[in-house]
Amino acid sequence: MADVVLEVRGRNAVSQAGYFVLQLRKLPLIPSAILALLLFTAIFANLIAPHSPTRGELTESLRPPFWLGARVVETKVVVDGRVTDVLAQVSVQDALKKVGTGDARVAGGGEVVVGSNVEFLRQGGSWNHVLGTDRQGRDVLSRVIHGTRPSLIVSVIAILVAGSLGTAIGLAAGFKGGWVDSILMRLTDIVLSIPLVLIAVVMAAVTEPSLKNIIIIIGLLLWPRFARSVRGETLALKEKDFIARAVVAGSSGPSIVMKHILPNIFPSLLVISTLQVGYVILLEGSLSFLGVGVPPPQPAWGLMIAEGRGFLQTAWWNSLFPGIAMMLTVLSVNLFGDWLRDELDPKLRQI
Repeated sequence: MADVVLEVRGRNAVSQAGYFVLQLRKLPLIPSAILALLLFTAIFANLIAPHSPTRGELTESLRPPFWLGARVVETKVVVDGRVTDVLAQVSVQDALKKVGTGDARVAGGGEVVVGSNVEFLRQGGSWNHVLGTDRQGRDVLSRVIHGTRPSLIVSVIAILVAGSLGTAIGLAAGFKGGWVDSILMRLTDIVLSIPLVLIAVVMAAVTEPSLKNIIIIIGLLLWPRFARSVRGETLALKEKDFIARAVVAGSSGPSIVMKHILPNIFPSLLVISTLQVGYVILLEGSLSFLGVGVPPPQPAWGLMIAEGRGFLQTAWWNSLFPGIAMMLTVLSVNLFGDWLRDELDPKLRQI
């Protein structure tokens, strides 16, 4: 008898493991890999980053990525005597010094003479700074790596705050109904009618820019998205037979909500939360870009894009790489959210 029980348990364990492996095979491979890499990077940023994200060397300022060589950044005319236009002229002594150190060269070759054009060179890339450096000599790769932390921290905590508040309001409105529903839904409509980005910018500008304030602001402005969805599902579930049987059995309102309604709307909450992650990352990046998000010198993708916008022609890598990181993150989260919605919604799974 014991052998039969052990055999049945073994078969159940194998079938559960097989089901788990089958579900893993259904995961969207590329988005899942990117999200896993981002999560790993955010956790172990201090170990992965090759340099400090906040300290740099001015001698390494605006160094390009490793695959780019030295390039001409400006050309000046050699003049004898006092320089009257520092942007277009250079003295003989300074030209000789720059040419001697290899930081400049005479256009077309030859020696430094009055009237010749001297091309000032910017040093090429190196493996020490794989993605180049910014104007303060800080390593771009290290800042992109550390920039994953504020984006993920803000998105996760802000969605937890907004989801908890929105779920509580939606459950109260849907289950209670009547005047409670009317008041809460009118409040939700008012918040939804407010331009989210504009209000977030104003609130962040009034308060001191910090990661904590950004989380609070986004969390307080994002809850209506959860409240509307939860309220709709609660209204539908309230009419089900199992809720009526719970009422007949003498269960209290809070007990019915916690034991019967909340577990049934949890899959929808999970899908909504996943789909909102990308939006929160973009919102946090927008606030940092406008200077009211993560304060410098802490690295944030939006802040890096803003700092590099003045060098798009000469040092494009300062804005390009954090922009790519943000784009891949938001795209991966949205694709993963779409897959999760299809898996958790039986109606969509049958299409």
